[in-house]
Amino acid sequence: MIRKMAEKKRVKTYTRKDIEAVIEVKLTGKQLTQKIIVDSFFESIRELLMKADPVVRIEIREFGVFEVKETKPKPKARNIQTGEFVYVPGRRKMHFKPGKILKQFLKEEYRKDNL
Repeated sequence: MIRKMAEKKRVKTYTRKDIEAVIEVKLTGKQLTQKIIVDSFFESIRELLMKADPVVRIEIREFGVFEVKETKPKPKARNIQTGEFVYVPGRRKMHFKPGKILKQFLKEEYRKDNL
């Protein structure tokens, strides 16, 4: 039983270096501008997320983790309007888990200064 847990398949994890490598390929020989850098960053993250087969994880230290996860199929989901039972197939979804700094910020009490 212990051996089965050790054989669990690991999720492919991309790091900041992988994102940098994809951006470097995109920017080679181009005039660097802020727009190109920002667009290349988001395109790179999107490309890495789309490589999910079936799951993937992009970890950016001190920022957070983007993950593509699988959902289970639901054989007896119910249509609320008609009451009819329908089959909902499994799919993939994207999830973001914030890093420590963002978590601490979000836990702070929110106050509106305009009151």
